Amino acid sequence: MPYQRHYVNDERRFKIWIAARQVGKSTAVAYESVLLASARPKTAVLLVSASQRQSHELLEKVKIWAEALKIGVAPDVVARQTSEELRLVNGSRLVSLPANPDTIRGFTGHVFLDEFAFHQHSAKIWAAVFPITTRGYALRVISTPNGRQNMFHQIWQHGGDLWSRHRVDVHEARRQGLEVDVEALRAGTPDPDIWAQEYECRFLDEATAFLTYDLIAAVENEMAGRPEMAGPGPFYLGADLGRRRDLTVYCLLEQVGDVLWSREQVVLSKTSFAEQDAELDRLMDRYKPRRVCLDQTGLGERAVEEAKARHGRYRVEGVLFTNPVKQDLALTLRRKFEDRLIRLPADRDLREDLHSVRRSITSAGNIRFDAERTPDGHADRFWALALAVHAAVEPPVTPIIMSRSGRIMRAELKAF
Repeated sequence: MPYQRHYVNDERRFKIWIAARQVGKSTAVAYESVLLASARPKTAVLLVSASQRQSHELLEKVKIWAEALKIGVAPDVVARQTSEELRLVNGSRLVSLPANPDTIRGFTGHVFLDEFAFHQHSAKIWAAVFPITTRGYALRVISTPNGRQNMFHQIWQHGGDLWSRHRVDVHEARRQGLEVDVEALRAGTPDPDIWAQEYECRFLDEATAFLTYDLIAAVENEMAGRPEMAGPGPFYLGADLGRRRDLTVYCLLEQVGDVLWSREQVVLSKTSFAEQDAELDRLMDRYKPRRVCLDQTGLGERAVEEAKARHGRYRVEGVLFTNPVKQDLALTLRRKFEDRLIRLPADRDLREDLHSVRRSITSAGNIRFDAERTPDGHADRFWALALAVHAAVEPPVTPIIMSRSGRIMRAELKAF
């Protein structure tokens, strides 16, 4: 394929290639390894794979290319022990090894790191491998992504101009002639994380995801997110308010026993304040939630003040998003997921939004919760859900009403 030829014909000393599954990267790697071994006599070429089985498979492809190029091979040169070796008549060797830093040391020659993102102890492998190429030999690093916590991602992101970079996802492979039904593959890969990593070559970081896909999947339920399933309550409402760049999201939960069930999630994009207020009033009138927590940051000041005036100041609480408050909201929400005390609809947008939040630690030692801003919001569904859980978990303030006026008394008691 054109992208395979482009990779093989690149004669830079250091090359790194990100490729989707089953687009022919191992075939191209095997071909280039035979070319390098046949170009100069008595040259060693190391093929380092993630496991013993993968190293065997790669060497089988090498043998096929050796025959196709009519390179003479002595009959007794393949040793099947902890490694395999193919010796050419010019004295060059192609040695296939599993990823073990102790067995790699001691060689000199060209090196191919196959599926390097999946090597255990990739930093130790790198420390053992890089000096092998010291005397001008080539180094090839090839893999499908596997998160960010490995040397493959570090080289791709921070290797600088030393590296020649190649990238072929499934869409690019099809554009260049690979016969593959992308739509069928997508339909057969329901997990968006797997699809993004294995086929679209995206670096995901499950290690820093505050809510992993496993946690989210464990609380998804087909009966959630359906307003017609709402019972007598009690109900709790959370809202993350936006205007131009971010979404406005209302999240309504019903407490059934000790489990919080999602009943409605309303997502508004670039809507007027009047439309936002009308949607809040509809939810308040229909469900009569016991407690409402609204994002009071920025534009929320006006919304909270007016909501208190319309629905009672002891029923509506404004929440300012400081770092300590966000930490408390996020940790409370996560505990609900871990204890399986929340039920959510199996909605892809909601799932991706929940998974997008990352926990990081600043140089000052403070914990931050944040997500990348996308055209579909800024983790707005996450924070609306966190506010709704906060409304359900935190005890409401006990009102003490002192007034000589019956009219004022009736107004204050409206929410009760």
